[in-house]
Amino acid sequence: MGDIQSAVNEGLRKLRDFFVRRQHQDGSWHFCFENGVTMDAYVIILFRILDIQNEELIRRLHDRILAEQQPEGCWRWYRDEQEGNLSASVDAYYALLYSGYSEPTDESMERARRYIQSQGGPGKSNSILTKSILAATGQRKWPASISSIPLEIILFPAYMPINLYEFSGYSRVHLIPMLIMADRNFSISTDKAPIVSDLFDSRYHDEEPQSREHRKIAESIRIGLSRLLGTPRYIHEAALSKAEQFMLNRIESDGTLYSYASSTILMVFALLALGYDKRHRLILKAVQGLTKMQYRFDGKATIQNSPSTIWDTALISYALQESSVGGDHEAVQRSTAYLLSRQQDKAADWSVHNPDTVPGGWGFSETNSLNPDVDDTTAALRAIHSLSRTNPKYRDSSNRGLNWVISMQNKDGGWPAFEKNTNRKMLTWLAIDGAKSAAIDPSGADLTGRTLEYLGNCCGLDMRQDFIKRGVNWLISHQEKDGSWYGRWGICYIYGTWAALTGLEATGLPANHAAIRKGAEWLLQIQNSDGGWGESCTSDRVMHYMPLGESTPSQTAWALDALIAVQPQPSAAVDRGIYKLMELLQNDDWPTAYPMGAGLPGNFYTHYHSYRYIWPLLTLSHYKKKYGGYK
Repeated sequence: MGDIQSAVNEGLRKLRDFFVRRQHQDGSWHFCFENGVTMDAYVIILFRILDIQNEELIRRLHDRILAEQQPEGCWRWYRDEQEGNLSASVDAYYALLYSGYSEPTDESMERARRYIQSQGGPGKSNSILTKSILAATGQRKWPASISSIPLEIILFPAYMPINLYEFSGYSRVHLIPMLIMADRNFSISTDKAPIVSDLFDSRYHDEEPQSREHRKIAESIRIGLSRLLGTPRYIHEAALSKAEQFMLNRIESDGTLYSYASSTILMVFALLALGYDKRHRLILKAVQGLTKMQYRFDGKATIQNSPSTIWDTALISYALQESSVGGDHEAVQRSTAYLLSRQQDKAADWSVHNPDTVPGGWGFSETNSLNPDVDDTTAALRAIHSLSRTNPKYRDSSNRGLNWVISMQNKDGGWPAFEKNTNRKMLTWLAIDGAKSAAIDPSGADLTGRTLEYLGNCCGLDMRQDFIKRGVNWLISHQEKDGSWYGRWGICYIYGTWAALTGLEATGLPANHAAIRKGAEWLLQIQNSDGGWGESCTSDRVMHYMPLGESTPSQTAWALDALIAVQPQPSAAVDRGIYKLMELLQNDDWPTAYPMGAGLPGNFYTHYHSYRYIWPLLTLSHYKKKYGGYK
């Protein structure tokens, strides 16, 4: 025990020192939220369309995209993505040519073209963003999945089964700009635009879906249209005006739409479709916001889809405190003051399904003032918890946040990410790629587990409270047959199982309960021979656990943290895992940079540069607290 405790103490010291050195003066931490090459590609294309003179950034983005090309000619979202990723490859190829720094005759471009053609061309892409960017820039027709949805849907009343606020907030802010462009059959190009028509295969094109589900949706839309009052022209103009105002009302102080690069890029194209000049102040402000979303590392630049400043700062502050850094430490004082200043006070879209609730949540990125989420809020609340016991300012903030989190519980007992009770199955039938994951915001095991963990460990709540019991029951009823849980926002079954087990334990479910026992047994069964854990992003696509074949720092930390939570004594498996985790902290290889965040299955994954440090710090702290004690 002495050797392992000594190693744990040394690991904790190094991680604490690392974070204290990296903290910014305002109390925040800034780590890269890296999302493949797609956003880099779209920014290059948009900047060339708008004739934005920022050659240094465009060249850096070009060089990073080119450096990510695989020998087969493709681009991948993650290292072990079989056959590459067609959509990402189309985005990359198009942007490299649009930048002007690559030529069609370059060997790299010829390899990319051969790969894209071998996969069926852009018509086989399964990304609605890829299709929309190609359509908006004149390379293809607007996809039927978008053009078949009338813009008038934005006017449908709340009682209709299909209406704007039944969509998740994430899908809304992307769908509205796309509907505006498709409605106007908009496209824009430049004299220097590359021609990619040779990539398309005539065998693959969009067709109107005729399934029973889609006919049901079409009927629902027809009924909705029949209930709108006024002439068709008046109704259409009203819908167009409302769609425009929808975007304008959700522009953040940095000029971005909802603080997402992806929706901001679509918004700029939609504003052009509405007749805005390329040099309109809103467009130039959006360009500034996108430019500020860049992160530079290792001599490269990338565009973050939504910088993770609030999330990272909350997680790091809490992890430091768990590692015995006291509330009076300067790093904790500054980080909690920063978080306090970022608590939201606006009743925005989340309040449509959750009226009469005082705002009190936190968002993901620094400029996010409209779109709080449950996960960021509980993360921030953990960080300020210790100070809330003695400081009235923090106590008021904590109470508002706690009330907001409790109010966000879905009627099924679980917790969503952004908006409650937006789980209408019909919307997943839309012929929009990723609709099953993006169109709705259902309860998730990761969100529910993380929320219960906060409510139990920080607030002292347990199953004597009815709403806690409903959350526990939701988790138990959504456990997979093998004992795992699916995590929506992390990779994937390890992430969900960690969140579920720690949440169930924190709210008083006995360690010998079948759900906890099965979950722990599953984690032990999938432990790698080297003592660590590692799961492939492919799990997110096939919806069952797929081993990575290597151990990663974050997933090893998640699995260990779950086992530590439910095991009264350290087991041999846990100790082997701790030793492996210590080894992983010294590594700087591809498993340490493997994506741990999930956005859209198959089309959006995130490498959080902070995760390889945050989760080991938290896990080592919990190991020492439970099994070693602090002197």
